[in-house]
Amino acid sequence: PRVTAAADDAVTAAVVRVGLIAFEDADFRELARQGARFGVRAIETSLRRLADLTSSVISLVAAMITAGLLNPWLAPVLLLAAAADGWAAARVAKLNYRHFLDTVGRNIRKSVVEEVATWRTMALERHALTLQEPLLGEYRRISRSLAREEIRLAHRSNLVRTTGRAAAGLGTAAAYLVLGWLLYTSAMELALAGTAVLAMRTASTALSNTMRAVNSLYEDSFYIGFYNQLLAESRKRRPPETSLTAPPDPDEIRLTGVTFTYPGRETPALRDVSLTIRRGEVVALVGENGSGKTTLGKLLTGLYPPDEGTVHWDDVDLARADPASVHANIAVIAQEPAEWPMTAANNIRVGRLGRADPDGRAWREAVDYSGADEVIAALPAKENTVLSKKFDEGHDLSGGQWQRMGIARGIYRDASILVADEPTAALDARAEARVFAGLQHASTSHRGRRTTVLVTHRLANIRSADRILVLEKGRLIEEGTHDDLIRAGGVYHELYEIQARAYRNGPP
Repeated sequence: PRVTAAADDAVTAAVVRVGLIAFEDADFRELARQGARFGVRAIETSLRRLADLTSSVISLVAAMITAGLLNPWLAPVLLLAAAADGWAAARVAKLNYRHFLDTVGRNIRKSVVEEVATWRTMALERHALTLQEPLLGEYRRISRSLAREEIRLAHRSNLVRTTGRAAAGLGTAAAYLVLGWLLYTSAMELALAGTAVLAMRTASTALSNTMRAVNSLYEDSFYIGFYNQLLAESRKRRPPETSLTAPPDPDEIRLTGVTFTYPGRETPALRDVSLTIRRGEVVALVGENGSGKTTLGKLLTGLYPPDEGTVHWDDVDLARADPASVHANIAVIAQEPAEWPMTAANNIRVGRLGRADPDGRAWREAVDYSGADEVIAALPAKENTVLSKKFDEGHDLSGGQWQRMGIARGIYRDASILVADEPTAALDARAEARVFAGLQHASTSHRGRRTTVLVTHRLANIRSADRILVLEKGRLIEEGTHDDLIRAGGVYHELYEIQARAYRNGPP
């Protein structure tokens, strides 16, 4: 158990410490899933198999030595049987591993379809769109395809095992023929022949157990290989250790010629972006879907490293700084906040674990300014309600309620730099107005003015921003105040007019 626990801890620690960008790589995500799940399990089973193998080998060697001492001809023919069984076991293990590699993609698809067909979060649209039968049909199609591969594997494995057992049987038969010949020629006494038979039976049993253990160890070695590959890959993707720290409250954030492309994609999400954000500014990032707003927010906070160009906080290049010193001074309010399976109170406190708040004033302020107070008031056990249906008496929240909890978490973090990415996408108009008022308060309550970056499609909420940056297809194409950009008559003016039309009585 100690070895397994240590292996589990090692792989968990390795994956937890990789950079955020690693989780945008589908290959790494799958390696993490397979290496952690099957690798640790293989280490656990291989330890048991090693004990079995040691015992079987000792019995086999003792039986072989006994047979060899009785007559030198018995040991070689028994080894022929061992070699045949060993070949079959190794061949079957290799077939199983190849089968795993050939079907891993289909197993992933099957798992995805199964989740979509059964998960609670998909239930509403699954029924409203009458997708139950199509999903069941797709699940069965993939299952039939995998079943055919399993049958093909079984046929090939059975053929290999039959061949190996036949060869091993011939080796055993040869051993008995040698024994008979020795008795016939009086080269061995009958009493010794009985001992030889007992040794051969012991050797046969020990051989079977040995081959079974070797086969399992051989199979486990492939998955342990995944485990070791995951550890090595995690080490490569872990940010390098450095003593350089980022300033806790930078006077300016400066991006110079920044280009960024997500793993597995050819088109950059950001292209040659250069800008400067000064301490205390409220900056809004706007643009159509896919323009690079969210990506830019992650780059200027050091969550993603640029492929080209640099991101500086004052004179410190974030690519060379200790990531912990950067992330300790940022707060990110995500469009789809994490649904932490803990109490409502701790859902907010997890924003800054260890923050000194003896009277709960900071927690209450975050709850009030985010609108989370209304969410908590409606819970059966108030702030002590566990927010997860995985637990007895647990409670789930709507999308808008989770957003308020995420906003409260971001405010409670009390960081120098606040990035709010579509923080009100799931809120009604009244709640949205309250949240933006709370964010405005949060931007002016941290040692003067906190640097605040707002990513939003709702342009009416950012008219008072110090600067508005307009992105299009990964490029920064406009910047200025609301009035400046309206007068310029560019992309921002067009987007603003499209939204404003819905609130006007007549045409613009």
